Order: sequence, then structure tokens, then C-alpha cells
Amino acid sequence: MMTVYLVAALAPLAGALIAGLFGHLTGRTGAHRITIAGVALSTVASAAVFLDVMDGNLFNGTVYTWATSAGITFEIGFLIDQLSATMMLVVSFASLMVHIYTIGYMIDDPGYQRFFSYISAFTFAMLMLVMSNNFLQLFFGWEAVGLMSYLLIGFWYTRPTAIYANLKAFLVNRVGDFGFILGIALVLAYFGTLDYASVFAAAPGKSGDLVGTAFGVHWPLLTAICICLFVGAMGKSAQFPLHVWLPDSMEGPTPISALIHAATMVTAGIFMVARMSPLFELSETALSTILIIGAITALFMGLLAIVQTDIKRVIAYSTLSQLGYMTVALGASAYSAAIFHLMTHAFFKALLFLAAGSVIIGMHHDQDMRNMGGLRRRMPITWAVFLIGSLALIGFPFFSGFYSKESIIEAVHLSRIPGAGLAYVAVTLGVLITALYTFRMYFLVFEGEPRYSKPARNANHSAEEAHGEHVGAGEPHESPAVVWWPLVALAVPSVVIGAIAVAPMLFGGFFGDSVRVLAEHDVVAQLAERFHGWLAMGLHGFLTLPVWIAITGVVMAWFFYLRRPDIAARIRDRLQPLHTLLDQKYFMDRFNDWFFAGGARFVGRGLWRIGDTTVIDGVIVNGSARLVGWFASVVRKFQSGFVYHYAFTMIIGLFVLMTWWFLRI
Repeated sequence: MMTVYLVAALAPLAGALIAGLFGHLTGRTGAHRITIAGVALSTVASAAVFLDVMDGNLFNGTVYTWATSAGITFEIGFLIDQLSATMMLVVSFASLMVHIYTIGYMIDDPGYQRFFSYISAFTFAMLMLVMSNNFLQLFFGWEAVGLMSYLLIGFWYTRPTAIYANLKAFLVNRVGDFGFILGIALVLAYFGTLDYASVFAAAPGKSGDLVGTAFGVHWPLLTAICICLFVGAMGKSAQFPLHVWLPDSMEGPTPISALIHAATMVTAGIFMVARMSPLFELSETALSTILIIGAITALFMGLLAIVQTDIKRVIAYSTLSQLGYMTVALGASAYSAAIFHLMTHAFFKALLFLAAGSVIIGMHHDQDMRNMGGLRRRMPITWAVFLIGSLALIGFPFFSGFYSKESIIEAVHLSRIPGAGLAYVAVTLGVLITALYTFRMYFLVFEGEPRYSKPARNANHSAEEAHGEHVGAGEPHESPAVVWWPLVALAVPSVVIGAIAVAPMLFGGFFGDSVRVLAEHDVVAQLAERFHGWLAMGLHGFLTLPVWIAITGVVMAWFFYLRRPDIAARIRDRLQPLHTLLDQKYFMDRFNDWFFAGGARFVGRGLWRIGDTTVIDGVIVNGSARLVGWFASVVRKFQSGFVYHYAFTMIIGLFVLMTWWFLRI
């Protein structure tokens, strides 16, 4: 199976290299055929690996040794188990759909070959991350997805907003990655190895060890490692307060928005914490931190989606909120529920993003929902799949999101980790918020009277204008088949995958030893006592609080944004301070620009004026020049050109030397 593993990981890389280096030879058609073939081959190989793992064939071994230093071996290797096989299949399939969709979406873009090269390399980086069996390879994949996201968010590099967005993503992720590499350094320093299996086996014996800090405070070693690793996850998975880069990533083309938000990058942090469950289970402090951070993200990021007018930004804030749900599940030790939601979310969120892209194509690259309405009749296929994705997102019974989100809410309710009560309130309220912003978006875009005949009312129509098409021109139209076929393919698992997978993934021991939970933290085992099959769970959903809260949110969206939008406008005017707070994203961007960016500029100006201008230029360079000039002006006075002056100087010098010599005697 080693050959299959290598094909799964390296086929997208081969496609990326050919399209990127030889795209001028292959042409546009050749570039997309080669990269799609590579990702399709990876998808088939991932499916074969998944089936092989289901037969009980696991693998943990070295592909090759990169270096050996001071008795420590740095290796490239694969860990193929239930967790990595699931991630491989999700990543490769979602990426394949995005690749196919891109043919229609980017058809007129001059950077066509470059884009296909980037997204294929992105897929390779994510696969290397999820297949790794050691921290070195994990870090390589971790940084590679960060690099590719930087390139893809700023794909339209002639636009200042795109450059600002990719630089913002890069810098915020560096903050998280600083904590991540500190965690890896602590692992190497105290365990003497970077191999997962060795670290996990030794972890229980290190549970009482302490690590000192610069301030003389000693922390439990495993708590320090886990929190440092989670800081990295906060950056990649956009958890509060390191979430600020994700909405701005919408400056990239819609296909990459789907790829980043659904199956790659943002799910890397969730996967990493689940993979590190043997470490996190030994630190209740770390679990509590994760629980609270996830709860804040789930609730407060969802609120921001309510005031957005850009269709892609609504879905972006939805991603932030759903990542908060996954993080809450991790903090409650419901790792299997977190990965289950990661999987279902990958399908319906990719569906929603790509469907939003279809709407943008139909609207001639206008993204403002205020300029839409009534598109159900103009774009029936996009409407149908968008409705499916919306129902899955709000957790409506029998759709995939219902099974995963309901499981997370119940798991948090049963958890005894400190902070679980707060998290339960947050995720329950989050159901109402999710339903409200999701169906606000749905009703504004697809229902009601058409508004697209009016001129566009805002200038923030996104990077899609780079295609050169006039925003808002012409009548909306259904997208070509190459765009909507991937939507249909994603709609199917968005409906059925939850019902199919809920029993084995949550209650059937699907993950085996790839996820480890202490008995006192095992809330999923308690959920299993109440589970009686997917059908019973779906029917029982109509009797549960979260489902009725979601239905309430849908009714509120229908009433305020379709039936009586004037009331919504009056409420907004009455609550203008709250609306401003949400519209300004809690002023966090302004604070970051003022405090961190402004502080960096202030320090830079200070170093320039004091260090560069005053000390280096003023003292060292110009000062030394002035000193030499002064000394030369003094010495010049002794250079008169008269011999008797020189003779007199020599006599005086001789007298001084003799005097000094006699004094010493």
C-alpha cells in the first residue's frame, strides 16, 4: 500500500508542478486536465486507503530519513489510521469538486494556469499534513498550507485589498505559528523525539512534570505544550482573537474561498487537536481553554454574519461560527463529534461557497445581496442546492449538519469540563443566530421581488470584478454545467452523509485508537446510551430545543427580511449602536490597526529617528566624520611649510620625551 499512499499525496504535487512550470506549454486546457487528473487520482487512492483501513489495515512508518542530529532522527513518514484516512478522503474529494468548478468560474482569468497550480499544491500540502506521523512533517504541511493560502488570497495581486488581505492572513497566522513551534520545541526538548507514537506513549509519565518560565512560574509541562499547540490551531482555524484574517480571505476567488473554508487550512487546527488527543486529555486546563475560546467564537462570530451584505462574507462568518462548534467539541473531549462535524461541514460549506459563486456568476459578479432577490426562478439548480446547504447548515433534521451539530450540543451539555455550562449556552444560542443569518441570506438572494435591475449601491463587490465584467449588467442566468455539476455532487453528501456516518463515527468505535479519551471525559459514550439509530435521532430532533430554536430563526428571517423588511430597518435604526458594533466587527480590526500595526510603526519610527538617524547617522557616521575633520583642522595648524617651525616642534617634542624619561627614573 505504500505506493498508494505516495500516489495519494504526490499526485496533486505533480499536477501543480506541471501546470505551474510548464503551463505556457500545456495551455489552459492542458493545465486543468493535468491538475484535475492528479487530484482525481489522489481521490481514488484516498478511497482505496479508506477501504483498506476499514478492513483493519493500519500503517505507521517512515518514508525516508531526512536528517539525524545529536541522536535525534528527523523523518518523513505516514500514519494511516481511521482519522487520517477520513481526512484524506474529505480533502481530496472536496478539492476535486473545486478543481472542476474552477474551469467554469475562472474561464476568463489571465492567471488560469497559475490558479490551478496553486490549488493543486494546496491540496498536496493539506494531505501531507493529515498523513504525517511526526511533528516535523506536521509543521511542514502546516506552513505549506499557510504559504499557499497567502498566494491564493492575494491571487489578484494588482488589487490593494487583496494584497492587504493576504498580508493580514500571513501575519496573523505567524502569531499562531509562533505558539505552535514553541509547543513542538517543548515536545522535542522534554521527550527527545518528534514521533507521534513515542510522544503519546511517554506522555502519561510526564503528566507530573513542570516547566519553568522566564518569570519564575512553573507550569505543568503537558498544559504548556497543549496550550502552545492550540495557539497554532487558533491561528489556522481562526479562533478568537486570531480570527480576523478569515473574512478578509474573501478577496481571493470564490473557488479558493471554498477550499480554504471547507476542507483545508481552517480544518487543520481541528484535525491537529484531535490527533493530539493523547496529550490534551492529560490537561484539563487546556481542554477548558479550548472550550471557552470555541464558545466565544461560535456565538460572537455568528452575530457578525447578521449585518453582512456581501454573500461571501456571510458564509465566511458562518465558517468562523461552525469552527467554534468544532472547537467546543474538542474542549468537551468529544473529538469524534468534532471530526464528524468537520466532515459534514466540509460538504455543505463547500456547497454553499460554490453555490454563492454560481450566484455571483449569474449576477455578473455583483456580490451585494441587496441587489439580488427572486433568483429562484432565474437559477433553479443553484437555488435547490443552496437551499440544501442552508438546511444542512442550520441543523435541520435528517440533513447532514443536524446529526453532527446536535451531537456536539448534547456532548457539551453532558461535559463536566470547567466552562462547559457557558459553552452550552453559547452553542444553543448559536443555533438561533445560525438559522437567522443563513435564511436571511437565502431570502434576500432567492425569494421576494427582484432588485437586480437597480444600480449597485456599494463599491465592495470583491475581486471578482477583476474579470472585467460590468457589475450588475444584464439579467441573471443559471451557471454553465461545469459549475453546477460539482454543486449537485456536493449536495448529495450534504443530505445523506450524516445519517450514514453518525452511528459508526460516533458510537461504533470508528476511530479506534486514533482518538483517545479518558473514561471520566467520555461524553460520547454517554450519548451512545441514548442513540437508537439515525431515523430515531432525526425524528426525535423535532422534539429537541435546538431544532425548534432553528425553526424560530428561520421564521424570524422570513418575517423580518421577506414579509416585513421595514420592521427590520426600524429595529436596526433603534439599535444603531449595536448595529455599528457588529458592522465594525467589534472594532477589532481598528484596534489591531491602531495597537499592533500602529505600535509597530511607532516603534519603527522611534528606532529610525533615535537608532538610525541620531545614533548611526548622527554619532557613528557623521560624528566620526566631524571628529576626523576637527582633528585634521588642529593638525593642519602644525603643517605651516616652514623648516624652522618643524625644527622647533622637534625640539619641544624631544624636551617632553626627556622630561618624561627623567621623571620615570
